[in-house]
Amino acid sequence: MSNSSSKFRKLMRNLHNKIGFLIVGLVVLYSLSGIVQTYRDTDLLKHSINHEQTLSPNLNVTQLGAALRLRNLKVSKTENNILFFKEGTYDASSGVAKYVTKEWYSWVNAVTELHKSNSNSIVHYFTVTFSILLLFMCISAFWMFKPGTRLFSTGVWITVGGIIASILLLIVN
Repeated sequence: MSNSSSKFRKLMRNLHNKIGFLIVGLVVLYSLSGIVQTYRDTDLLKHSINHEQTLSPNLNVTQLGAALRLRNLKVSKTENNILFFKEGTYDASSGVAKYVTKEWYSWVNAVTELHKSNSNSIVHYFTVTFSILLLFMCISAFWMFKPGTRLFSTGVWITVGGIIASILLLIVN
C-alpha cells in the first residue's frame, strides 16, 4: 500500500470518527421525530383543543370540511338542523360549529417540523447539511477496513443487501 493511500485512509477514518460523533445527536433527534411522524395519525403526544367558530349557515359537508380544515369530514347524523360528526357539531341554521381537534404539543411540533422543511425555510440548510454528512458517513465507511479483507467483503455484501432491501421497499410501497 502506498504512503499516500495510507494517509488518505487515515484521514477518512479520522473524519468518519469525528463527524460520526457530531451526527449522533442529530440522528437521535431525527429518529425520535421520525417515530412521532410515523404515528401522526394517532393521538400520540397530542392534546385536545376545543374550537367554536361561526361560519356561513347552511354549508354542505364538503364546504364545512374545508372551512373547518377537517379532512374526510363525515356527518354521522342530522337532528334539528344540527350536523353531528366525529369531531363535533355544526348548527346549519346559525352557522356555529363546535368541534375538537388533536394537535401535537408545541415542543413536539417544533421537532417534527424538521422533517417537513422545504427550500423556502432556513431550516433546509440544516437538513441538507445533515444529509450530506450522512452521505459522507456512508461513503467513508468503505475506508474503515482494507479492501480484500473479510470485514471489508462482509461490509460490501451487507451494503448490497441494504440497497436491495430499499429497492424492494420502494416496489412494495
